[in-house]
Amino acid sequence: MRQELSICWLRRDLRLNDHAALYHALMSNYPVLVIFIFDPEILDKLPDINDKRLSFIHHQLNKLNDELIINGSSLLVKHDQVIPAFEKLSKQFNLKEVYTNHDYEPYAIDRDKKVAEFLSGNGISFFTFKDQVIFEKTDIMKSDGSPYTVFTPYSRRWREALSKLEIPEYPSERYLSKCIQLEPLTIPELEDIGFKTSKVILPGIHIEEELIRNYHLTRNLPSVVGTSQVSVHLRFGTISVRHLVKLGIQWNEHWLNELIWREFFMMILFHYPHVVNNSFKKKYDQIQWINNEKEFESWCRGETGYPFVDAGMRQLNETGLMHNRVRMIVASFLCKHLLIDWRWGEAYFAGKLFDYELSSNNGNWQWASGSGCDSAPYFRIFNPTAQTLKFDPKLIYIKTWIRDFKMDYMMPIVQHEFARKRALETYKRAVNETFNN
Repeated sequence: MRQELSICWLRRDLRLNDHAALYHALMSNYPVLVIFIFDPEILDKLPDINDKRLSFIHHQLNKLNDELIINGSSLLVKHDQVIPAFEKLSKQFNLKEVYTNHDYEPYAIDRDKKVAEFLSGNGISFFTFKDQVIFEKTDIMKSDGSPYTVFTPYSRRWREALSKLEIPEYPSERYLSKCIQLEPLTIPELEDIGFKTSKVILPGIHIEEELIRNYHLTRNLPSVVGTSQVSVHLRFGTISVRHLVKLGIQWNEHWLNELIWREFFMMILFHYPHVVNNSFKKKYDQIQWINNEKEFESWCRGETGYPFVDAGMRQLNETGLMHNRVRMIVASFLCKHLLIDWRWGEAYFAGKLFDYELSSNNGNWQWASGSGCDSAPYFRIFNPTAQTLKFDPKLIYIKTWIRDFKMDYMMPIVQHEFARKRALETYKRAVNETFNN
């Protein structure tokens, strides 16, 4: 006789504490099997078999399995298309319910719709919960029911709603004894699914009170430990956003603001999915990009002759991380100094960033290029030299990542004043032509 059970399906929520879906599953009438699926639909799009993010996920899955074993249960990890995986599980067990947390990216929305249809057709209940954000989808809307497209009024409304909200708690870690243990299973090695295990070195999370209270004073200085480094853990859900928001409320509204930006971009992606491949402001799709491939390759390698830009790209290539201030500078440089389509830069970041998240990556690239909602105006063009003097005057960050640095280490790929003038003319022409048509 097949065992009756509920499933908690982990995706980008790789923790066992303060976990909405897991908590609700554990409150159900059935024992709970915790699963994770390596989805080929996602894996096949990864450009590098040494992808550090997969190694991070694999390492975290092993940690979760160890924790479950201590509590008398285990984690089931599959490598399969999602629907076939659930077909097999429904034949192996008397599957009653599936619990998971919401995901907001276009592929995930479509996938979950198909999973819901399959489960419903087989008499299996499918429950999904809000977990990776405080407010989602249509939670924060204008008075006329339309989505916000400017951050400041959105953030004001977000804070008003938060002040009236009792942030929920999901103490899932207290009830792990309700999870079941299968026959001894091993988590597939990455080599078994076509990838290689990479050495993963992440900076430590810094959510100490002193650092967060001083965040607004240090956040723009890439040479110091002035940011919390939680972005990777938010991306994969190894830390609860509810916990972080409570710290922001208590210690620093500027730090909290960054969490609100994250939810703003998620909301934009949900309501305006065309931004994945097109400019939010459609007139910016008329820009006549130069798209010089050799210059793009120089930018990718960190060989533009602009130290701040090159240091940032070398940090990205070596570690998968880049300081947020530097991200703005390298993105502006690509789009405006080199007149290379923001989509090229977005795709490169998507393949490299440890904390890659579609909504934030897309939103920030469109912000830098001027094409996004509430973005920097097209005539705002960062001067990399001025940015260096302001944010890395002693060249500490630059010398960390350009190890053979000398002041004349490389001829600049383009002169700033020339590039600025060219960008202004190109952007202005595209915007004016759109209005005239």
